[in-house]
Amino acid sequence: MSQSQIDISQDLKTLGLKEINHGTSTGNQWMENDVDPISSHSPVDGALIGKVGVTTPEQYEQTVQAAQKAFKEWRTTPAPKRGEIVRQFGEKLREKKEALGKLVSYEMGKSYQEGLGEVQEMIDICDFAVGLSRQLHGLTMHSERPNHRMYEQYHPLGVVGIISAFNFPVAVWAWNTALAWVCGDVCIWKPSEKTPLCGVACQNIIAEVLAENNLPEGISCLINGDYKIGELMTQDGRVPLVSATGSIRMGKIVAETVGKRLGKSLLELGGNNAIIITESADLEMCIPAMVFGAVGTCGQRCTSTRRLIIHESLYDKVKNQLVNAYKQLRIGNPLDEKNHVGPLIDQDSVNTYLAALEKVKASGGNVIVEGGVFEGEGYESGCYVKPAIAEADNSWEIVQHETFAPILYIMKYKTLDEAIEIQNGVVQGLSSAIMTNNMREMELFLSTQGSDCGIANVNIGTSGAEIGGAFGGEKETGGGRESGSDAWKVYMRRQTNTINYGNDLPLAQGIKFDL
Repeated sequence: MSQSQIDISQDLKTLGLKEINHGTSTGNQWMENDVDPISSHSPVDGALIGKVGVTTPEQYEQTVQAAQKAFKEWRTTPAPKRGEIVRQFGEKLREKKEALGKLVSYEMGKSYQEGLGEVQEMIDICDFAVGLSRQLHGLTMHSERPNHRMYEQYHPLGVVGIISAFNFPVAVWAWNTALAWVCGDVCIWKPSEKTPLCGVACQNIIAEVLAENNLPEGISCLINGDYKIGELMTQDGRVPLVSATGSIRMGKIVAETVGKRLGKSLLELGGNNAIIITESADLEMCIPAMVFGAVGTCGQRCTSTRRLIIHESLYDKVKNQLVNAYKQLRIGNPLDEKNHVGPLIDQDSVNTYLAALEKVKASGGNVIVEGGVFEGEGYESGCYVKPAIAEADNSWEIVQHETFAPILYIMKYKTLDEAIEIQNGVVQGLSSAIMTNNMREMELFLSTQGSDCGIANVNIGTSGAEIGGAFGGEKETGGGRESGSDAWKVYMRRQTNTINYGNDLPLAQGIKFDL
C-alpha cells in the first residue's frame, strides 16, 4: 500500500466508499448485479483505489422509472423549498470538503488545492441556486386585445441526464444538478468511467440529504459505465435534456442522437484557448496567468491555455521568461502541496501527449521546452509528463487540434487585428484572453470584431470560471451555457399564457369571426 493510499483511506471512509461499490442508485437505494465492475486506479501512484459496479440496461430502466415517479412529487414542491434542499446539500459539502477534495485529487490527478477548489465550486453553485429558487421569474406583457393579459412562465422539464468528464469529476455535475433541482427537475448522472468513485461519493452525500427530508429517491440518480450506458440516456425520449461535457467528437454524437428525437442538448466541448500578449501588457502579471493556464490540472482543463499570441516586440522577452518559469515547476504527487503539476489521467493520455509532440516536430516546430515522461521513484504510475513549449504556426493541424495535455504553442503577431484573427482561427470557441493596459485594445477585443469565444477576459488568463457568470463556448465548443446568469432557463420549458378577464372574445390581429 502506497503512502498516498494510507493518507486517503480515512477520506474514503468519510465519503462512504468501500473496496467494491455499487454503481447504480436512485437516492440511497443501490442496485447490485454480477457485471464486472470498473476498477479505478489512481494516476498518482497507479494503485487501485476501489471498484464501482456497472449499470445494466435493466437497472437503467429501473432508474428512469424511479426518476419519473420522483418528478411528479418534486415538481409540485415550492421552488424555495427545493432551494432549501440544495442549501442542505451545500452544507454537507462544506463538512466533507477536505475528504472530497482529496478524493478528486487522488482519483483524477489534479493538485489538492485544485481539488479543494473544485468542491468549493460545488458549494458556490449551491449558494447561487438557493437564491435562484426565489427568482425563477417570467415576463408580463401588454395584450393588443382589451381586457386581456399576457405573461410567460417557466416549468420544469422532467428528467435531466448529465454526462460529465474526468477532468472536473464533481463540479460540472453540481453546476447542472443544483440548477436543475431548484427548477423542479430530477437528475440522472453518468460520471466518467475514469473517475467513478467521485460520482459514488457525491451520490452518498446527496442521499443523506434526501433521506433526512423524507424525499423521493429518484430526485438524484447515478448510473455508471462506458459510452454504451450514456447512449441509453441520449436515445431515451423520457430524458428531455441531456447535458454532456467532453470532446467535440463525443458532443457531435450526442447532439445528433438527441436531435433525432427532437430532444434538447447542452454541450460543453473542447477548447483551444489563446492569450494575446500586447505591447502594453504588464508582463509581471502575465507570466503566472500564462503558466497556470498552460500547466494547471496538467493541461487537462477545457479552459487550459493552448496558444500564446505575442506581439513581435515582446516575443523574445516573453519566450525567455516562460522558459525560466517552466524551470521552476515542481511535478509530482498532487497531494503534496509543494508540487505545481500532477499526472495525466492515464496511459492513453500520455501516449496522446507524446504523439502530439512528435507531430509538432514533424511540422517543423521548434520545441523550446522539451517534453517527455518522468521515470523513477515517485513516478511509478507512468502518467507524469513534462510541460512543453513549442514555437508553432496556428495553421498546423496539430495546433488546430486540442491536445488534453500540457503543451503550449507560442507564435508572434504584428497588429492586433492579426492577433484576433489568429485567436479566432480555430474551430473551438470556449475561452480567450488579452493582456493589455490599452483601453482601445481591450474594447476592440471585447467588441463584435474581437474574440468569438463564449468567454473573453482582460488581464486574467483563460483558465477557470467564477460562479455567477454563464460558462460555455461557441462554434464546435457546442454553444451550451452552465452555472450562472440565466443558464437556469435551459433546464425549464417556457410557456406563454393569455388570460381574458372580460365578457367578450376579441381575436388577435382584429380578425372577425361572427356566428
